[in-house]
Amino acid sequence: MSETQAEITAEIQRIEAGDAGREVEQPRRDYPPYRSSLLRHPTKSMVHTDPETIELWAPCFGHQDVAAAEADLTIQHAGEPLGERMVVAGRVTDGEGRPVVHQLVEIWQANAGGRYVHKRDQHPAPLDPNFTGAGRCLTDAEGRYRFQTIRPGPYPWRNHTNAWRPAHIHFSLFGREFTQRLVTQMYFPGDPLFPLDPIFQSVTDPAARARMIATYDHDLTQPEYATGYRWDIVLTGSHRTPAEDA
Repeated sequence: MSETQAEITAEIQRIEAGDAGREVEQPRRDYPPYRSSLLRHPTKSMVHTDPETIELWAPCFGHQDVAAAEADLTIQHAGEPLGERMVVAGRVTDGEGRPVVHQLVEIWQANAGGRYVHKRDQHPAPLDPNFTGAGRCLTDAEGRYRFQTIRPGPYPWRNHTNAWRPAHIHFSLFGREFTQRLVTQMYFPGDPLFPLDPIFQSVTDPAARARMIATYDHDLTQPEYATGYRWDIVLTGSHRTPAEDA
């Protein structure tokens, strides 16, 4: 008996010893002594390889899909964007205060001059070649999110004579599926345009309007680099963050 054959025989004996007391009625797809069998069957779970099965689990967002750099809107181009650097952070919770874990949070906004990177935005403010104005992240185990960006400027929107939107950032959050999407806006404290903006005022409850306004956070502020604002988002319950129909 050759050395190779001896090794195969020993491998079979090890497998049989491991199968002692367990009947194996069908041929194994991955039977190591039968060398080529290791190359002729799927080696990964069908849950991860079958497209139809993946659709049942969608949307599936993980670390391989949402990169950490996507949460920093100031590093997406070769140069630095113009404007006031700022950090926006907070928690996403349900109506009972429980964290919403691994929630996809997306934001989009105008640049410091109050202009979007969009063909329909013809506001005669400069476009910033180093700022696209879109980012996303996943909440962590405590429901926390964090973005670094540029403070957006106000802009005209032609709703009425001399109509200007207060500075704001759009937020989009997904539930367990796309049909549960929540879209809302975050504003900045002390904006003089609040009383003049029909979109902000369309939330008629003053307490609810207050929930759309972020608060300046000195601890979140980075010395000599960026101001910090904190804004928590509540998805359900009586203190739910006001949201647009999406």
